[in-house]
Amino acid sequence: MQPLLFSNRIDKLVPWGVLFLSIMAYAYTGNFLLAGVPFAFLFLMLTGVSWKTAYWVFLFTIPLSMDVHFFGETLSTSVPDEPIMWLFLLLLFVLAASRPALFQREWLTNPLILILAAQYVWLIVAVMYSHMPLLSLKFLLAKTWFMASFVVLPMFIFKEKKDFVKGFIVSLVPLFITIAIVVYRHAQIGFNFRRIEIAIGEVYNNHVDYSTVMSMFYPLLWVAYALTRGKSLLVRLPLLLIIVVFLPAIYLTYARAAMLAVVFAIGIAIAIRLKLAQWIMPVFYGLITMLIIYMSTDKKFMDFRPDYEHTFMRKKFTDHIVATFRGQDMSSMERLYRWIAAVRMSQDEPVKGFGPNTFYYYYKPYGVASFKTWVSHNFEKSTTHNYYLYMLVEQGWPAMILYAIMVMVMIAQAQKTYHRFKDRFYKLCTMGVVMMFGAGFINNFFSELIETHKVGSLFYLSISLLVLLTAKSKQLEKEEKETATVTQ
Repeated sequence: MQPLLFSNRIDKLVPWGVLFLSIMAYAYTGNFLLAGVPFAFLFLMLTGVSWKTAYWVFLFTIPLSMDVHFFGETLSTSVPDEPIMWLFLLLLFVLAASRPALFQREWLTNPLILILAAQYVWLIVAVMYSHMPLLSLKFLLAKTWFMASFVVLPMFIFKEKKDFVKGFIVSLVPLFITIAIVVYRHAQIGFNFRRIEIAIGEVYNNHVDYSTVMSMFYPLLWVAYALTRGKSLLVRLPLLLIIVVFLPAIYLTYARAAMLAVVFAIGIAIAIRLKLAQWIMPVFYGLITMLIIYMSTDKKFMDFRPDYEHTFMRKKFTDHIVATFRGQDMSSMERLYRWIAAVRMSQDEPVKGFGPNTFYYYYKPYGVASFKTWVSHNFEKSTTHNYYLYMLVEQGWPAMILYAIMVMVMIAQAQKTYHRFKDRFYKLCTMGVVMMFGAGFINNFFSELIETHKVGSLFYLSISLLVLLTAKSKQLEKEEKETATVTQ
């Protein structure tokens, strides 16, 4: 009994020892990264003992993770979540080699997984022919551990209803902490429209990243609240309060795309209930095609070139909205400038693209000077501000077409899965997942945030979870039919 007693004491002392070492490391060096080394060691031990528990910890860290800066320059790495993705990629290789039976046929043959696989293969091709191979290779590596952590590994984690509940909670708590921090900071400066980036600080990359995460997570709150029907007030009231906080918080980001994303997500829910969701993307693509034809005929788009002197960022959000409709909003006109440049670039590399991560280095000679704005110098090195064009320019037509098909398949498959389920919990989970995806789709129509850790995690998780839910719906349907046959 003595060794066991000693072992239990050690287990209790380890976390306190790690915390002590972390505090000492920070006190001695003043470096947060070094302070995290003891925790990294503890997480490594946890992964060896129970990698599934480690995954829940990983999900908790994502909203709290921040980009690493060195002498004022970003290293394009966020901690602690990205190093954990590296670890999970190695874990996936071990699982694939030692337990291949874990990979179920229902997952591997799902159209969404097949499309993702095709996207990954074409990404490799685009990297091979990239104009800047090293930058593109970095993009490929990041995409690899992203897919491993948010598409493949969740399929081994989300097995039962309690796993969906746990995933929601471990994501909500840290996300709400970051929102509380940003809202508090923003309140200190009077919720100023022009100073939202100051309030966000280092918590998110910018107000677009922040607003996108909130607009994607918002539908899950309503799903969670609906699932607490019949529960005590102690369970329902906190959720209701969080819902009440979220909506004004989204508005106070002053991000038009995020507000539109919430409306679009609601539209998807209504369409799925009415069994009309399969028409959403075909109609959307049809309207976009007609708009492109109209704008390109006789160079009609030139009629929309901005007045350089009057196209700038307004001081108030209401003025910002009015300027958008007048074609005098700087961010909207800058998008047009980038979009035109992207289309013209694609004509030189229509199939393979210029290579992942290369848009910034090549687009300016392709731009039309008449559409330049005060921010066209682009010091922040942002890209196309449209994920379709982002794929088109950097990976060519095949990549853009695969993405377009994936969005259409995702929404159509969600509708089939939703109506196949009889279990209310899984029905609502399916609805929440596709609404989250839909909100992400709209945000990425005006940006390209899928490659960022906080937005990309939700985007790929939504796909992975729908694949799981689709398999679950087919399994339950089969069991119901077998039960009915036995009964007869």
